[in-house]
Amino acid sequence: MTTIRLWDLPIRLFHWLLVLAAVGAVISIKSGAINWHERFGLAVVGLLSFRIIWGFTGSTYARFASFVRGPGAIIDYLRGRWQGVGHNPLGALSVLALIGLFGFQAASGLFANDEIAFNGPLTPLVSSAWSDTLSSWHRLTEWFLYGLVILHVAAVVLYSKVKKDNLLKPMITGKKPVEKGLAEDARGGGAVAFVISLVLAGIVVVGASGSFVSPPPAPEPAPQNLGW
Repeated sequence: MTTIRLWDLPIRLFHWLLVLAAVGAVISIKSGAINWHERFGLAVVGLLSFRIIWGFTGSTYARFASFVRGPGAIIDYLRGRWQGVGHNPLGALSVLALIGLFGFQAASGLFANDEIAFNGPLTPLVSSAWSDTLSSWHRLTEWFLYGLVILHVAAVVLYSKVKKDNLLKPMITGKKPVEKGLAEDARGGGAVAFVISLVLAGIVVVGASGSFVSPPPAPEPAPQNLGW
């Protein structure tokens, strides 16, 4: 056995910061802290934007090209013929599903409203009917996310207990023991790639915050009755 560098620091930070942002979003909405819910939602937008960009600019095992495979690879994995490190072909589907669902949840929240006083930062860009529709989808997707997260955690526990493959520790330390010759240290994803990815993600957050959206016009004052 030998130990390789598997997950780079940006990927590990993304993973745990997304956990914190998601937990914060749930707690804030359940406690009625709607402004904090919006802040956590924008944090999720930034984190997911960074992860997608890092999937092309990051180190070896963080790149989508290293783990997103076709049906043949999934069949090989189910038949026990797959060998590798990082996300396996079936786990890759879970990663894509989580990114997609979290992304839809965060994006729909930008246009949502609570039917009382809160409107998402991009609500002025859509009609009232579309805002109501996206609000209902936003609430519905929450339950799908709960289910997918539970499956994700269950898979990690299953691998640890049954297959004796600890998936959690490498996401903390970044390192993983493997058979010699099976895999090499992750490469790429240096400081320049990190800064570029961070800046681009920041631009997405600024846009999602509604900074470039013109506020709705103020309602015209009601005509005064002069008693004439």
